[in-house]
Amino acid sequence: MIELRDIHKSFGTNHVLRGVNLSVAKGESLVIIGGSGTGKSIALKCILGLVKPDSGQISVGGSDVNTGDRDTFLARFGMLFQGGALFDSLPVWQNVGFRLLRGALKRPHDEARAIAVEKLRRVGLKPDVADKFPAELSGGMQKRVGLARAICADPDIIFFDEPTTGLDPIMAGVINELIREIVVEMGATAMTITHDMTSVRAIADKVAMLHNGIIQWTGPVTDLDNSGDPYLDQFIHGRADGPIEAVR
Repeated sequence: MIELRDIHKSFGTNHVLRGVNLSVAKGESLVIIGGSGTGKSIALKCILGLVKPDSGQISVGGSDVNTGDRDTFLARFGMLFQGGALFDSLPVWQNVGFRLLRGALKRPHDEARAIAVEKLRRVGLKPDVADKFPAELSGGMQKRVGLARAICADPDIIFFDEPTTGLDPIMAGVINELIREIVVEMGATAMTITHDMTSVRAIADKVAMLHNGIIQWTGPVTDLDNSGDPYLDQFIHGRADGPIEAVR
C-alpha cells in the first residue's frame, strides 16, 4: 500500500532522511520508532506531500504521490494528531465531521452530523458529547474525539502521531485497544509514530526503527526482543549506554 524508495530530505546542513526504504502492506499496522528528531514525522509528511523529498520515490496504492488529483489522494487518509489538534471554536461533532462539511467529501449537514455521532459512539463516547466543545472534555475524551475524526471518512490509510502522549497508563491502554480494534475492523493500513513501547506491542504488526536517517531495523513485532540489533535493543530497553549516543 505504501512504499518509500531511497528517500532523502535535508534542511540546509541537517540531513534528516538519508535513504529511507520502507514498505507497508495493505491492512498492515506499522509502527515507526526512533529518538526525537530522527525524522519520523518528516517521513509521514513526505508521504502526504506536505514535504517534498530531495530525491527518491514514494508510492501509495501503486501510484506516485505526486500524480493524480490532490483532493482525491488526501481523501484516502485519516490522521490522529499528537496534541489532538481539535478546533476550540467548533463543537465536537463538527470537529469529527470536519471533512464531511466541506471539500470533495462534503455531505448534507444532517448526514454529516449523524455520521459524526456514530463515529463518536464507535470510540466509546455518548451522543450528548457531540454538542460540547473540546475545552469541556478531559484529555482522554479529546483523544477519542481525535480518533473519531480520523476514521470519520472511512479512510484506507490512517496515521497516528504519538497517540498516547499526555495520557495516564490506563487511558493509554484504552486508546491502544481502540486503535487496534478499529484498524482491524476497517481493514485499514496504519502507520504510527510513538516512543511508547507499550503502544508498539499493542498495535504493531511490524516495527521499523529510524536512526541516523535510515531504517536501522525492520521486522515483525514478535521479533523485537530477539532482534540481535544493538541499536534497537538499546532503544526498546531505554539504556543510556550503547551505540546510540544520548544528548547530555
